[in-house]
Amino acid sequence: MSLKRFQEMITHESGLRGISQNSSDMRLLIEQQKTDEHAEEAISLFCYQAKKSIGALTAALQGLDTLVFSGGIGENCPLIRSKICRGLEFLGIQVDEQLNDKNASVISTQTSEVIIRVIPTDEEQMIARSVSRAIEPSTGTAEKKHFHAKPQSFPRFSPQEFKK
Repeated sequence: MSLKRFQEMITHESGLRGISQNSSDMRLLIEQQKTDEHAEEAISLFCYQAKKSIGALTAALQGLDTLVFSGGIGENCPLIRSKICRGLEFLGIQVDEQLNDKNASVISTQTSEVIIRVIPTDEEQMIARSVSRAIEPSTGTAEKKHFHAKPQSFPRFSPQEFKK
């Protein structure tokens, strides 16, 4: 396999698209899940991986105060948020399904130990800021109060994964 073919496969044929054998658009997969077992499998695996990451990060942080859903899928898919949170009640995560269905900014129950937020983001602007920081020379001043990871430390996602 050539490097070009490998890059094409990783960039455009993996992830949700690879598992569903159809699309990386979560909206389409949700529509198809009842009649297409590959779409259902892609959704299940996506939610499982997110749930697994939440559990691992909660352990690493020794607890969880707030869980944030953001980005195209996190902001716009109540079903996916619900599936991700299902089974995490032992961590204090409780979803108010009515608030979740309304895409409210806080979707946790009143008794939830963890606040669950839905926070809109402008992904294109965030990418532009990251690129801008990567290419502008460092000022070297002590005024910077935030840690900024080097661009190569960020995972690379296909833009198709986040289309709205």
